Amino acid sequence: MNKLQPVPLGVAIGVLWSVSVLCLGITAMFNWGGGIVHALGTLYIGYGPSVLGAIIGAIWAFVDGLVAGAIGAWIYNMVAK
Repeated sequence: MNKLQPVPLGVAIGVLWSVSVLCLGITAMFNWGGGIVHALGTLYIGYGPSVLGAIIGAIWAFVDGLVAGAIGAWIYNMVAK
């Protein structure tokens, strides 16, 4: 069974999630997806429907995705032994 590399997987998931959160924050400025942005704003301090808020949310999302991806790969490697 192949092993997953925790850091590269974490970076990939972090980039994907942060780009998604950034795009969602920007589209919320045009009244689309405001509820999701509000919900994520309760988790990511400073995240909101503005350019600055979207960038702050993207930074939080990258860290969140990095940690989640690395932990997920680590758990997968432990189970796949």
